[in-house]
Amino acid sequence: MRALNNYIPLLLLFYFFNINSENLKDDYAIVIHGGAGWFSNLPQDEVEGIKKGLKQALDTGYEILAKDGSSIDAVEEAIKILEDNPLFNAGRGAVYNAEGIQELDASIMQSNDHNAGAITGVTTVKNPISLARHVMEKTKHVMFSGEGAEIIAKEAQLDLVDPSYFHSEKNLKRLKNQQSKDEKLGTVGVVAVDKRGIIVAGTSTGGMTNKLKGRIGDSPVIGAGTWATNGCGVSGTGHGEFFIRYNVAKEICTRVLSGGLSVSDAANSVISELKLLGADAGVIVIDQYGSAAMIYNTPAMARAYKNSNGDEEVSIYE
Repeated sequence: MRALNNYIPLLLLFYFFNINSENLKDDYAIVIHGGAGWFSNLPQDEVEGIKKGLKQALDTGYEILAKDGSSIDAVEEAIKILEDNPLFNAGRGAVYNAEGIQELDASIMQSNDHNAGAITGVTTVKNPISLARHVMEKTKHVMFSGEGAEIIAKEAQLDLVDPSYFHSEKNLKRLKNQQSKDEKLGTVGVVAVDKRGIIVAGTSTGGMTNKLKGRIGDSPVIGAGTWATNGCGVSGTGHGEFFIRYNVAKEICTRVLSGGLSVSDAANSVISELKLLGADAGVIVIDQYGSAAMIYNTPAMARAYKNSNGDEEVSIYE
């Protein structure tokens, strides 16, 4: 009996280790987009800067996953890097609406319980994706807008900035020239699956140049620009009105889970249909095994992907 008692602590340790590690798997991955569009007039140094930003976000998110971290941490931290980079139309790189104001939107969703959070029309929140996560985890609601969202951010002690933080002469020039298809479109997004099989999708945007004040696109709309469910997660970029009308993000996952399509085939079919409607669009999609699709119908989409098998890509053009 005494000998058996000597082994009990070891047995308990073995049991504890196993029940806490049995849900971890080898397949994990992260996929990122930094906007789909035309990118035709970008100088080479800006192109390289975008790739560098994608790589930094990719490595940050992937490292979290590789260390048994959660997909929600990976998605938030990767998007924060893109929001802090003025080369992307999110956070600090936000564009101006018709009244010369920068309005920021973001959303996030996780697959295991369909919990989601979204914010729209904020002007003083440094990292909108963090506020969207706070809404998801710490409130009983899904979406807040404008002043109400900023009150939540202040109560949560998130980083708030003066609107001048988002000022950009380059983006102000775009507004004055009312440029459209000769520049990149907006939005950044990240989708990840962690070792527990939980998929999280997040999207953040600085809006659409010259949009009417108060206009809301697809980025903060769950099911349109962001969707995550068991087996599939999506973040979109492009012409938001079409994403909302056709519930694009959820539609792709429906074709994966109910239609039996791969993430690539499902994304290709939806994005091709949007092209027929005249909508510029791109999406990133991931499944529970870490297989990903990065599909777009414009000449380019800033994108990046990395999985636990060592596959990696950072691209803008074909």
